[in-house]
Amino acid sequence: MKVFYRPEQVAASYQPSPSALKPRLVVADWLADPHINVEICSFEPASTKTLCLAHDPAFVRGIFSGRRENGFGNTNTDVALSLPFTNGSMVAAAEHAVLHGEVVCSPTSGFHHAGYASAMGYCTFNGLMVAALALKQAGLVDHVGIIDCDAHYGNGTDDIIMQRNINWIEHRTLGKHFNRSDDAEGGRFEAWLNKAIDHCRDCDLVLYQAGADPHVDDPLGGILTSVQMSWRDRTIFEQLGHLPLVWNLAGGYQVAPGETEAQKREPILALHRMTARLHTAIFG
Repeated sequence: MKVFYRPEQVAASYQPSPSALKPRLVVADWLADPHINVEICSFEPASTKTLCLAHDPAFVRGIFSGRRENGFGNTNTDVALSLPFTNGSMVAAAEHAVLHGEVVCSPTSGFHHAGYASAMGYCTFNGLMVAALALKQAGLVDHVGIIDCDAHYGNGTDDIIMQRNINWIEHRTLGKHFNRSDDAEGGRFEAWLNKAIDHCRDCDLVLYQAGADPHVDDPLGGILTSVQMSWRDRTIFEQLGHLPLVWNLAGGYQVAPGETEAQKREPILALHRMTARLHTAIFG
């Protein structure tokens, strides 16, 4: 499993969200797991020019100059410095997936609430849209699918699609349709996901947000059972794994008792471990 990771993806000294530490924690967890094959791939950070493919240039400049608030509602320098790396991971993973026809991982979060000229909900720049637009500009894709299985509505993604008048992206976001566990009962979630997959079968690239926060025990999610979470990942991998596909971490906010950060985030790590093990079992 190729994992596009650099330590700079994690802000050096500022972690306002339980999800912000995930890149470092999940990569360490996967490397220690004998059931997961991991190949760490380096990459170049996304340039300001690349970020401006999806965002208002004045907004991008404002984030880096400290004049605009990031998705955490502040102007912390460490957060700004991490953003070219989180977005660069997604761009590099998508480019590799398309050029080599593979399924790969970008261990990233904090994308889908970021709009064309706005940051919110722990999201500053929308790496999903940055990657899609970068590959489109490079002539590598014509049709991109985004299946967003974070627990929350990807409003920022829709905003960029609308602001840029984009008609070549299939965007399906779980959080627009499901808010509680009873919303997803009776086969309703399964029917939604199968329909989302059908819309992406002819895409040149699929970006899959394999969020941990839809889990029933997540304080900001509470939608899907463990069985449904496992079925979700397997179904996407088995139905769309013949296409270039990038999956990432998206949200996850469960916290357990413990002394170390890994112990505290174990419920989240366990869900991402399940996805990574399934990737290894199916694709190697």
